[in-house]
Amino acid sequence: MISRAVQLRPLSVYALSGYASQRAKFSTWRPIQQLNSSDVHTFRAAAFSPSLPAKFPSGTVNALPAAAKWFQEPWPTFNSSYLGQFGDVLIPLEFTHGSVFQRAEAPFSIFLDWAARASSDSPQRLYVAQARVNQLPAPLQDDLPTPELVAKAGKGDVYDASIWLGIAPTVTSLHRDPNPNLYMQLAGRKAVRLLEPDVGQSIFAAVQMELGRQSSSKFRGDEMMKGKEKDMLEIRVWSDNPVENQDGQKGMEVTLEAGESMFIPQGWWHSIKSTGTGCTASVGLLP
Repeated sequence: MISRAVQLRPLSVYALSGYASQRAKFSTWRPIQQLNSSDVHTFRAAAFSPSLPAKFPSGTVNALPAAAKWFQEPWPTFNSSYLGQFGDVLIPLEFTHGSVFQRAEAPFSIFLDWAARASSDSPQRLYVAQARVNQLPAPLQDDLPTPELVAKAGKGDVYDASIWLGIAPTVTSLHRDPNPNLYMQLAGRKAVRLLEPDVGQSIFAAVQMELGRQSSSKFRGDEMMKGKEKDMLEIRVWSDNPVENQDGQKGMEVTLEAGESMFIPQGWWHSIKSTGTGCTASVGLLP
């Protein structure tokens, strides 16, 4: 999840500018560790306490009611008959069309109507971005109970929990979270690339220097979603034919299918892409 410096506001239009060519990249992305069990003791010893990324065994997310109730055949599509009951609820919605980017709170029905007609090739894109679970209607909150891993691995509380809903492809720019993150894929497929805190910070700082800025990496605004900063960070993380950076540091990567989940330690930088076709849905919990 992302700490953004700006609040949602009425729709406004932004122009995306081009990006400069990039040089430093990673030559090899290492797979993250695969846990052989999703029990709390294994998770705490192998991932939570040492602050190491980890992927949980398949099926961990299937226990969430949302995994069965929010989607329908042909898989994966949103279950509009169920979710449509909450169409009047305001949600944070992002709109892109070419160089246009807009952000607003809008009725959930706007997204559901678009998703029912959209495809991966649709030029207009809508994305439910970081909708906080505690602000959803009670039935939807009940569909996303706090997993035992979150309740028992740390202090037992949840700093924040949010959902992301869209139609592939989608991209979340390189960022870091203020807390550890249990990231669960409810539907669709996502690729995640991760960088250790110091490596990610050095890349962010280098981009800021090229842009002539001194922006904070803790509080990010619309520059995460548009313009040169977004494009330059995306090039560094996702471009083809990468080369090693000067320290020889290499990032990690993992692919999450529906029903799979992972742990992102506090401070680790990550960028997330949905791939394939159809709907994509994720939930992230910050313990």
